[in-house]
Amino acid sequence: MDLFGGTISNLESSLDYASARNRTISNNIANADTPGYKSQDVVFKDVLSDEMNNQIQAKRTHPRHIPFSSSKGPNHQVVTNKNTMYQHNGNNVDIDKEMTELAKNQIYYNGLIDRINGKFGSLQTVIRGGN
Repeated sequence: MDLFGGTISNLESSLDYASARNRTISNNIANADTPGYKSQDVVFKDVLSDEMNNQIQAKRTHPRHIPFSSSKGPNHQVVTNKNTMYQHNGNNVDIDKEMTELAKNQIYYNGLIDRINGKFGSLQTVIRGGN
């Protein structure tokens, strides 16, 4: 039984994604002048198949049957962009793009933090009896 209806778990997964994206963007910025460095990005992996697995309602008829629940692994992966080259030294980091993506990711992360704080604030209110 999921005590919070999956909301806290979804927020946690989103925070993991935003943190991984922040690390990746920061790494790209740090290597903007490194010869031969190829930029990286964080993408969702198997999003469609995960959604399909979540929507399928299956009944286990035997205790040894494999459950149809999705795995609890990370919902993202880091990929390297090898198809472009912006600088003469083989580096493909566009610093303006990376800074924009970093700012967008920071706004997204802060929104997630506000939402999870709201959830915990609501729980705190319930625990205190509405006061």
